[in-house]
Amino acid sequence: MTSSYDLSVATELLTGMRAARGAIGRGELVVMPTDTVYGLAADAFDASAVQALLDAKGRGRQSPPPVLVKGLDTLAALTESVPDLVRPLLDEFWPGPLTVIFRAQPSLSWDLGETRGTVALRMPSHPMALELLEETGPLAVSSANLTGQPAAATVDEARAMLADRVAVYLDAGPVGEGYERRPGANTGSTIVDATGAADGVLRIVRHGVLPDSEIRRVVGDAAVA
Repeated sequence: MTSSYDLSVATELLTGMRAARGAIGRGELVVMPTDTVYGLAADAFDASAVQALLDAKGRGRQSPPPVLVKGLDTLAALTESVPDLVRPLLDEFWPGPLTVIFRAQPSLSWDLGETRGTVALRMPSHPMALELLEETGPLAVSSANLTGQPAAATVDEARAMLADRVAVYLDAGPVGEGYERRPGANTGSTIVDATGAADGVLRIVRHGVLPDSEIRRVVGDAAVA
C-alpha cells in the first residue's frame, strides 16, 4: 500500500519520517525531497531494493544510482580514498548539488549495478533528506521519474510516473527553486568524475545546476577536463 505525507504538517512529518524509515528497512522504495529534484530512494546495501529502484524507473544495471550520504564522515567508509584535488570541492559544495564519482571501498558488500568499482556520492542540502539519511544510513537515490522523462520537482509529478511502485511519498513542496535552470543543463546535481584525480584531472560528466564555472573557480581550469 502506498502512503503520502505532507511534511509541512507537524503530525504528518513525524509519521511520514517514521514510515519512510520503516519502508527503507523493509527493502521498499521511498520518494524523498532533495535540494535539486525529488529522489527515488532505497537502502544502498539491499541489492533487491536497489534492483527494485532500477526496475521502477525502467533503467538497466548499466546505470547504477548515486548514493546520498549525511556527511563527510561517511566518505572514508565508502571510498578507497578521497583525492586531495577533490577536497576543496567538497568543502565548498557539500551539502549541495555536487555528485562526485570515487573509487569504491573494495570491501563493501553491496550491489548497485555495473559500477566498475566506482560509487557516485552526494550530500544533499535539503533538511528532510539529511534527517532521513541520519536515521537510515546511505541511500541509493535516483531522480524520481521514469527513464527518459523529466525529473520530478513535486511529489505529484513523481507519483504520476511511479504510482504504487513506491511505498512512501514524502511531500516537502516544490524543490529546486533556488537553482538557476540553464539551457542544456540537467535539473539535477552536477556530476564530477574524480577517479582520474591522481593524474591531476577531474572530468565533468553531467552538467547540472552547479555551473561548470564554479568547479573551475575552485580547482582551476587546468584541473577540469
